[in-house]
Amino acid sequence: MTRSPAASPVSPAVMTLLRVLAVLAALMIVLQGVSAGEILSRSATAVALHSAGAIVVHVLTGLTAIVAFLVARSARGPWWPPIVAAVVFAVSFVQAALGSGGVMAVHVPLAMVLLVGSVAVLGWSLATGRARA
Repeated sequence: MTRSPAASPVSPAVMTLLRVLAVLAALMIVLQGVSAGEILSRSATAVALHSAGAIVVHVLTGLTAIVAFLVARSARGPWWPPIVAAVVFAVSFVQAALGSGGVMAVHVPLAMVLLVGSVAVLGWSLATGRARA
């Protein structure tokens, strides 16, 4: 007979890492919106910042997805947060490609998807483990 192991507690350091990454990802997505607004005033600096910010968004959302997966697996928690985090990571590339291609009619709504998804993961990360403390 095979017994499933009990859910192992998630290290406080891993939870802190998840929370920090989730906060930074959501904050960076908001800052992308600010730099996008500056692009409308034809600022070359804003274009450079927006492009560099996209790379930061990719890195932060990717790391958030990885750590969310580790937390969900370790805590045997719900799987929707790492799935949403992975979707946010994937959509960030589609959204960036569409922005580079000038397809603003899709680029801008996908920015809202990124924001809502990242805030959902952030909320979960802040709520996870609080009841046991």
